[in-house]
Amino acid sequence: MGKDTLEKLLEVDARLSKSFRVLETSRVKPLAAFFAHSGDSWFWLAGLLLIAFLGDDFWKRWAIILIFSLLVLAVFVLGLKFLIRRRRPEGEWGQIYRATDPHSFPSGHAARAFLFLVLILGLGPTWLGWVMVFWAPLISMARVMMGVHYVSDVAAGVIIGAFFGVSLLVLMPVYQSWILLLIP
Repeated sequence: MGKDTLEKLLEVDARLSKSFRVLETSRVKPLAAFFAHSGDSWFWLAGLLLIAFLGDDFWKRWAIILIFSLLVLAVFVLGLKFLIRRRRPEGEWGQIYRATDPHSFPSGHAARAFLFLVLILGLGPTWLGWVMVFWAPLISMARVMMGVHYVSDVAAGVIIGAFFGVSLLVLMPVYQSWILLLIP
C-alpha cells in the first residue's frame, strides 16, 4: 500500500469519525460520555479485584482470569500505541485520556470491552455475557462519538480484543495453570 493510498484512507477515516461525533448541545452527549467512561480500565480492575476478594470460588477464579487477561491485553495494546503513535482526534472532551495516553490506535477501551465480551460468553455467567453483547459495542462507539478515537482505532481494538478472547478460551486449560502458578 502506497503512502498516498494510506493518506487517503486516513482522511476518509477522519471524515467518517467526525460525522459520528456528538455536538456539545446534543442530548445524547451525557449518555455517550457515560458509555465512553464505562470502559475505563480502572473501573474494570477495581470491580474485578472486589469480586476476587469477596466472591466464592467460581467468582474468584473468574475474576483472576479476567484481571490477568486485562493486564496482558493492556501491555499489548500500549505497545502497539507507542509503536504506531497515531495522535488522537482534536477535541476538548477526555482530557485525562489525552494527557495520559495521547495515542489512539488501537482503542484500548474497544479491545478491553470485546476481550471481556468473548471471555464472559465463554466462561459465564450467561446473563452477564448478554449484557456485554450490548455493552461492548456501546463503549466502542461512544469513544468515536466523544471524539477520542477514530473509527479505525475502534475497529482495530474490537478485532484485537476478540482475537485475544478467543485465543485465551482455546488455551484456557494452559492459561489457567499459568495463572494458578502465580497466585499463592
